[in-house]
Amino acid sequence: MAILLDRNSKIVIQGITGREASMVTRHTLDYGTPIVAGVTPGKGGSDVHGVPVYDTVKAACAEHEINTAVVYVPPAFVYDAVLEAIGSGIKFIFIATENVPQLDAVKFLALARREGVRIVGPNSVGIISPGERMKVGAIGGDNVERCFVPGHVGVISRSGGMTAETSWMVKKAGFGVSTSISIGGDPLIGSTPVDLLELFENDPDTHAVVTFSEPGTRFEEDMAEFVARGGFTKPLISFVAGRFTETLPEGTVFGHAGAMISGGTGKPSQKMKKLREAGAYVAEQFDDIITLLQQVLG
Repeated sequence: MAILLDRNSKIVIQGITGREASMVTRHTLDYGTPIVAGVTPGKGGSDVHGVPVYDTVKAACAEHEINTAVVYVPPAFVYDAVLEAIGSGIKFIFIATENVPQLDAVKFLALARREGVRIVGPNSVGIISPGERMKVGAIGGDNVERCFVPGHVGVISRSGGMTAETSWMVKKAGFGVSTSISIGGDPLIGSTPVDLLELFENDPDTHAVVTFSEPGTRFEEDMAEFVARGGFTKPLISFVAGRFTETLPEGTVFGHAGAMISGGTGKPSQKMKKLREAGAYVAEQFDDIITLLQQVLG
């Protein structure tokens, strides 16, 4: 099993004829993940690597059973793309596009919550469930097995690149991943680490979760509170990057646009302290993930 993606996922790619989306489509199909349709206004009737292209999501849904939308459109058009997907009854939307206007993000995230639609991203490199041979986004590229092999460890990462590196640590420890998720680097995103921990808690195929965190946001403090109140009962191994940033002036923005320390909130040392107090295993160095995984999973 896995979370978010499995063999029941029926995927449409919005913006499929773009250069990056076309490349991602090729890699995704080569991995074995089925893509049932693509959408680019004005390109209906064409195809991308054998995937039929439609002018609208509504037209694609009329011809195919679709439950997952992948958004690869320019930032200014993400709002309309998400509204079109929600309006077509699609309940899971993955957004690869970065630098989405924040007002647009506020509006479509609020709408998604009202309509019971799950969003991952914006600015996510992807999601992958190796045991299901399912992936969306650029994650893994055309050499998926270098980092992602099937197993029982969930991975959650704020950083796209470190989603792969964290999954590689899991592989080096002698294990594999159930699902690896890049949650997105924009200031406003859909599914948070707590949202995903809740899904992993209910997935019998996930025996532990590893998280890669960055300075800024309350994500890790919220995770600690969730674990402390019994919301997540499996082993949680966390690495928090960027302790050097605590020497920078307060309010300095670094890394992802949402990475800002203010009023003590978002400090890596504070995140690590809260996670330890909640019972999580906190890695002092990134490669400590290996020994901690071997310790908790044998």
